[in-house]
Amino acid sequence: MGALMIQGCGSNVGKSLLVAGLCRAARRRGLSVAPFKPQNMSNNAAVTVDGGEIGRAQALQARAAGLEPHTDMNPVLLKPETDTGAQVVVQGRRMATVRARDYAALKPKLMAPVLQSFTCLKAAHDLVIVEGAGSPAEVNLRAGDIANMGFARAAGVPVVLVGDIDRGGVIAQIAGTQAVLDVADAAMVSGFVINKFRGDPTLFDDGYRLIEARTGWRGFGVVPHFAGAAKLPAEDALDLGRASAGGPLKIACLALSRIANFDDLDPLNLEPSVSLTMVRAGEALPGDTTLVILPGSKSTRGDLAFLREQGWDIDLAAHVRRGGHVLGICGGYQMLGRSIADPEGIEGTPGETEGLGLLDVRTVMTPDKRVTRTKARHAATGTGLEGYEIHIGRTDGPARARPFALVDGAPEGAISADGRIMGSYLHGMFAGDAFRAAFLSMLGAPSSARYGAEVEATLDALADHLEAHLDVAGLLALAR
Repeated sequence: MGALMIQGCGSNVGKSLLVAGLCRAARRRGLSVAPFKPQNMSNNAAVTVDGGEIGRAQALQARAAGLEPHTDMNPVLLKPETDTGAQVVVQGRRMATVRARDYAALKPKLMAPVLQSFTCLKAAHDLVIVEGAGSPAEVNLRAGDIANMGFARAAGVPVVLVGDIDRGGVIAQIAGTQAVLDVADAAMVSGFVINKFRGDPTLFDDGYRLIEARTGWRGFGVVPHFAGAAKLPAEDALDLGRASAGGPLKIACLALSRIANFDDLDPLNLEPSVSLTMVRAGEALPGDTTLVILPGSKSTRGDLAFLREQGWDIDLAAHVRRGGHVLGICGGYQMLGRSIADPEGIEGTPGETEGLGLLDVRTVMTPDKRVTRTKARHAATGTGLEGYEIHIGRTDGPARARPFALVDGAPEGAISADGRIMGSYLHGMFAGDAFRAAFLSMLGAPSSARYGAEVEATLDALADHLEAHLDVAGLLALAR
């Protein structure tokens, strides 16, 4: 068949979810299908089968397609480290850290690896479903573009444009996008989809026909809001804090400014016995919390300063005095120690920052980056677990004599003498039902969710949802 590209009239219009659903629908039709996103910006990454990292959304799309995540599925990943700079990961490996202003000059050099990865996927599969980034209407960024129309034209891939009716002005979103596009770019668009409709879709019939008449583009359907999206892993930090099950076990996670790899929270969010709260800037840590999670961060020392600006260090100290538990994951683990040193300025200004002092360990940032999938055994319960590591820095100290887990017999992470303060580099550990049940049991809560099965069932439900409301056959027929 070939390839089809889903672009949006803006960010967060639902492109990732639509691609995941279309991948599952195509797979159920007997097609070998793969997802592809030329450029993604996210600090929520997944470790691939070939030992690199890609955006978490592409990992979910790969799952929908029945594939292991591969670096070819997201050849350029931008991981923001500051408000003005990001780490550039190319085909799974860190290439450089650049300021936003300088990235424009780098982009033209990235089209070659983007097209190389796309060509590899296209040769291996019947169909590649491509996801754009942001919006093609950002024509001020068109020069050197590799994410939207620049890629579509270079690869000869037809485009379907997605508008988000939930945010309002969807007619202007789609017609306005056509109005600002270059004529040759607009010619790549084969049609549009209206997404996130609430209520009776027939009430939009006149608007739908108006868009078709004004643009000359074919409409492929109106997709109602998909409530099951809350059960799927979130990639965007904007999606954090979606309502949890509201159970008696209170878990709070600090919403750090550079929070990374927060998919750790998704399985806990589905547990009926758990009430998961995201504590945001300006908010206090709830006093009835049993477990506080310090999540991963793309800028550990910067986020430690942010944590202190919110007064969360004081809240944490009070939480510990009350007998509460704390789990630091990756950057959060580093923050729990006595100090974090960055002598080479890998994450920012060189220097050393005093840690929270809740674990007797110290971290030194090093240039080498560890990206790997890891199997371990939880030291406290003896339960097997699987996770992944994406981090720089080495952590050591007396508390390492009490490891969180064992990896091939070697200690991983650390635990305080009273067992209530825990730190680990292992992301994704809660996705395993057996380990999650053992961990929650230590906190006095049962586990009844079956996370992997729930994700699979939700992907099937998403495909059913799209089949019911979109002309899926017509969309797939566009692929060339």
